[in-house]
Amino acid sequence: MIRKWTDKLQLDPPKTLVLGFALIILLGTFLLTLPSATVNGQGLPWLDSLFTATSATCVTGLVVVDTGTTFTTFGQMVILTLIQIGGLGFMTVGTFFSLIMRKKISLRERLILQESLNQMTMEGVVRLAKMILIFTALAELIGGVLLSIRFAFDFPLPKAIYFGFFHAISNFNNAGFDLMGDFASLTGYVDDPVVTLVVCFLIILGGIGFIVVSELYDYRHNRRLSLHTKVVLSATAILVMAGTVMIFILEYTNPKTLQPLSIQGKVLSSFFQSVTARTAGSNSLNIGDMHQSSLFLIILLMFIGASPGSTGGGIKTTTFATLIGAVIAQIKGKEDVIFFRQRILSHMIYKSLTVTMTGLFIVMAVTMALSITEVGARFEMILFEVTSAFATTGLSMGLTPSLSPIGKILIIVTMFTGRLGPLTIAFALAQRRQKEYFRYPKGKITIG
Repeated sequence: MIRKWTDKLQLDPPKTLVLGFALIILLGTFLLTLPSATVNGQGLPWLDSLFTATSATCVTGLVVVDTGTTFTTFGQMVILTLIQIGGLGFMTVGTFFSLIMRKKISLRERLILQESLNQMTMEGVVRLAKMILIFTALAELIGGVLLSIRFAFDFPLPKAIYFGFFHAISNFNNAGFDLMGDFASLTGYVDDPVVTLVVCFLIILGGIGFIVVSELYDYRHNRRLSLHTKVVLSATAILVMAGTVMIFILEYTNPKTLQPLSIQGKVLSSFFQSVTARTAGSNSLNIGDMHQSSLFLIILLMFIGASPGSTGGGIKTTTFATLIGAVIAQIKGKEDVIFFRQRILSHMIYKSLTVTMTGLFIVMAVTMALSITEVGARFEMILFEVTSAFATTGLSMGLTPSLSPIGKILIIVTMFTGRLGPLTIAFALAQRRQKEYFRYPKGKITIG
């Protein structure tokens, strides 16, 4: 239905994506306002419904009401459906139904699919979409079964299965919604190796990007990886390990977080928070009890986010790696940025800088606005919440439920922009470069 409307309007791919996500959010908002969606039988107020639907569709995880205690099974399934559509992209889901009905994927639909999957060409996008659907189903199935088995020791079997698959789908799509109640997330399993490792595994699989997963699957045949995959895997490993070590050190003596735990618990919870900080949103430690140094580290990890073509947000690992490479090259006096003996094109560096500066501007502008509207809130809470919304992470220091109506609207816009903005800008820069027929004379300014 969404594709038919966009076809009639003759929108270009970026506008189609924006309109498509907006329509899905509005539909989800309507469903969550129905009396059958909430336990009290009154439905959710429209602004809270809009916030929840946006958070779910943008796979963020920030909530103004507790998911486990506020919503009925119907309401929770609406949220889960929005998470799945938002994580895969509505065009990927639409392609799935087209394939089932044996409909041919048109050129226009391939263009929109190319945009939604962050691909530079249309070649192989339908095959990639098929692989995404199969891989997603397998990952969520395996994760759901493993979590269900573990939860069966704590809950009745039907509830354990429901909780297992809900949390598997939520975390694979880097959403962070949970059903544990009272905004507890997974703090009850802080030192549990099964829950920690399974959830982290799902988050990483959903966050490295479907392009990387496809190449890893095909590696057995062609025995080669692209530069993109090498950079993503290297950056992901470095960020996860560095985050784990830093959180372990910074929180080791904190009596409210790591200190009471065993060595195994300290390592597991540090690893969990390092992984989930990069756009997943679940937490096994109480975020509000962490030291300011740890919170600042998490803000940095959230801003970097996941990888291109994934279910996560942020400026992306490849953007961060490119900027770091450019800085190192400049310090060493080299003209080129080299990764794995390959030169990064200059327009990719400009694009990385544009995405990063756009993200910084959004975070700073919204933080300034919330500092005005949320008078009683501490600055670090506001900055944390805004970064979490922009990076579609979902981690919270507890500010979101107490936001003013204006504050909720600002966070809604931030989540929506964070999910679509940087990716769409990067695509536009890559595909719509106009040839210049003249150049201005060189000028010099002093830098630094």
